[in-house]
Amino acid sequence: MEVKGAFIVAFLSVISLISQVNCQEAVLHISNGSLARDYCIVYNHSWTPLPETLNTAVAYPLVSLVPTLLCDASGVQPDVVKGKALVVMRGSCDFSQKALVAQNLGATALLIASNTTLITPSTNESEYPKVHIPLALMRYRDFLAAKQVFGEGMEVKLYAPPYSKIDPNIAVMLLIAIVTVALGGYWSGACERERLNSYAAGGGEGEHKADSSRVFLYSTLNVVIFVILMCGMLVLMYYFYNILVYIIIAIFCFASASALFSCLDAVMDKIGCGTLSFSVKNKSFSVRSILLAAVCISVAVVWGVYRNEDRWIWILQNLLGFAFCLNFMKTITLSNFKICVILLSLLLLYDVFFVFITPFFTKNGVSIMVQVALGPDAAGEKTQGNMVEIPAEPQAPSEKIPVVMRVPRFSAWAQNLCGMQFSILGYGDIIVPGLLVAYCSRFDVWINSRKKIYFLSCCFAYFLGMVLTFAVMLLSGMGQPALLYLVPFTLITSAIVAGCRGEMRQFWTGTTYEREELTVP
Repeated sequence: MEVKGAFIVAFLSVISLISQVNCQEAVLHISNGSLARDYCIVYNHSWTPLPETLNTAVAYPLVSLVPTLLCDASGVQPDVVKGKALVVMRGSCDFSQKALVAQNLGATALLIASNTTLITPSTNESEYPKVHIPLALMRYRDFLAAKQVFGEGMEVKLYAPPYSKIDPNIAVMLLIAIVTVALGGYWSGACERERLNSYAAGGGEGEHKADSSRVFLYSTLNVVIFVILMCGMLVLMYYFYNILVYIIIAIFCFASASALFSCLDAVMDKIGCGTLSFSVKNKSFSVRSILLAAVCISVAVVWGVYRNEDRWIWILQNLLGFAFCLNFMKTITLSNFKICVILLSLLLLYDVFFVFITPFFTKNGVSIMVQVALGPDAAGEKTQGNMVEIPAEPQAPSEKIPVVMRVPRFSAWAQNLCGMQFSILGYGDIIVPGLLVAYCSRFDVWINSRKKIYFLSCCFAYFLGMVLTFAVMLLSGMGQPALLYLVPFTLITSAIVAGCRGEMRQFWTGTTYEREELTVP
């Protein structure tokens, strides 16, 4: 019991340590008694710290001295500003100089409106202890908008909600990944069972129809060429991002709409939804297919038009990505465990090289993988640091390649006011292990395993690998190449299951074993 208690205390200590982050974004709450709005502000916790909640924050009447810079007290009457929060314009004088002038005038807080980039206000270390009032920067356009809404009778509260690196969106990301991999593997196994049943019943045409949409990776050469093409494409994206990103977006719209149609069509078949057909000039058309196609194309078009609207478009992107990954896992077929080992091992090296090694060769020290995934100007998915820079004016959206699941950081309330913060998970971290899960699901069908031992074991290994990935990410404070953990977990688990059951030869040869089984009376 003592050991167990010590372990729990140590675990909670680690969680507390990695959860504490000193963020520079905070919230400016403005109200007039009937209306209230929240705005982004940037402060420095080295100055007077801000309360963590709205309820504990002190309300101050707001006095506007704009366009005054407040580099000195000339022209300002102390009776006007005493006991109130001030808004002044940012100028050439130091932040500490403004703060000391405001403090000497009797002000209780200082807001500096800026029409240039908001940066963390800082000064010499010796100046911080002299200032005893809160100081923060706000966007000048936000001040003008608030003035238009509230008029002159504004009351403000400044507070900085605590930010934890352990965000609830981790659970959402984990759920998305597990559900996608499990459903994709199940779908692949169901298609394989349907194909074998059709073959056993003598339905050669049905088997051909089932195989027509599948792409087989059955040789080492095919796998090597596939990985080389991926490496080349990633390097091209790095150097010609501004051009190729639009091509990738167009391809994604077409591919995801097609994948969504395939998924919805399979669901309709599963629930027994009938099809109504009509003929035009001896050509038959399905009403269900036409309606599904219209829906899928509409979803893809809406995403394409509003793809840079961060507030809600991530939902559509994840829906399309979910369908894309499912369809990819059903379509791409690895013929045996040998091909799985080669493909996953090469992609593991690919992931590690482009995440950990390439920063030594790039000019800005950012890995090629991260640069391509986030885009050259991706400010939304920034890392947490001691200094922040937030544009004071609306910026032209930076295009990002749509090959990631994106979930906003739900606990980053202040940060989302300044710019939406997202956690991302690449499609490759779902699809690559998912191909192995799909192979395990098909192998369960080949050996007629009612308990689906290979499929369930591989899914559980994927879950453990994802948990370890997130744990290392939180402890290290940086993104991780997920395949570094997912590939060993899934490959080793699958091999152990096959070895313990005495089926390694069959599991290794895969399709060859399947053909041998079909000849047995």
